[in-house]
Amino acid sequence: MLLPWKPWSTREKIEAQQTGALNQALQDITVLVPARNEGPYIQQTLRGIGSQGSDMTIIVIDDQSVDDTAAQARLGGAAVISGTAPPVGWSGKLWALEQGLRAVKTPYTLLLDADIELAPGIISELRRKARQENLSLVSLMAEPPMLNFIERLLMPAFIFFFKLLYPFALANKPSSRIAAAAGGCILVETQALRLVGAFSNLHDALIDDCTLAARIKHAGLRTYLGLSHAARSHRGYDGLKPIWEMVSRTAYTQLRYSITLLVVCTLIMTAMFWAAPFAFVFAPAQEIFLMCMLVWAAMFFTYLPTLSYYQRSPFWCLGLPVIGTLYLAMTWTSALRYWRGERASWKDRRYESKTNG
Repeated sequence: MLLPWKPWSTREKIEAQQTGALNQALQDITVLVPARNEGPYIQQTLRGIGSQGSDMTIIVIDDQSVDDTAAQARLGGAAVISGTAPPVGWSGKLWALEQGLRAVKTPYTLLLDADIELAPGIISELRRKARQENLSLVSLMAEPPMLNFIERLLMPAFIFFFKLLYPFALANKPSSRIAAAAGGCILVETQALRLVGAFSNLHDALIDDCTLAARIKHAGLRTYLGLSHAARSHRGYDGLKPIWEMVSRTAYTQLRYSITLLVVCTLIMTAMFWAAPFAFVFAPAQEIFLMCMLVWAAMFFTYLPTLSYYQRSPFWCLGLPVIGTLYLAMTWTSALRYWRGERASWKDRRYESKTNG
């Protein structure tokens, strides 16, 4: 609560400024969309891109899809590159982007996931911010889907925990060593991409967005990450399992594969979410009661800005103990898979742990 950079706040944000931003010429931007089996989503994504302005180059890299991704992308007006199998040691997404980057000839490159819908005017706003503040990379944390119960329970908390791990204020501060980006939507100077070795220097990174931001920031260039309602994920989660798979894919990676950090994380989250209710029941002394009230008030207070930003009821704060427990279990799932030799599994591809291959 008291940290000066306020990791729980929502003050770092970028929204679309539609007045004067529509129908602008965007010929200095190339959009790269890596897509593997994204047939149901790609046209909605391309419609969002098409609403931004004119003369923008749009390239979809079809990453060996077995559905109609390529056909849907062409119907949506994009140029399509037929991707090849990733070389050993490459993640599929980064290899697709590496192939797409070879065709980029514009000063700016927009890296966009195939399930992200952009509101009109947001690309112009990203470019304006990059130019005015001399930023080499500007990234948006896309609004997650919140249509069903499990999404409303877990997705705002996903943003909340991400901001605690990567405080936006520190990530945006040039003198800080912390760097972060959200891979769903990143506008980056093409020259900066090539300066840091583009995607070949992070070819095996599972948290590729934050790794890219770190490379660019450590090269002496400036980056920015903010929340936004103008970029929205339209791939929903129909239950707990897909969210579990999404989080466990990289949770242990975020802890740098450190068992020490895993234990510390476990102790902190257990104390944060469950010490107070246990104390209420088993140690009802007045001093402990007041301390528990203070702990829970602090926990709820820090979560409220995120709920408010996404227009969620403050009563979702009451679910934090269950939410925290679920995310901790996902983190342990990630660690157990890593210890078994499976670094990650995504889009029908399995990435082995470095210790095992």
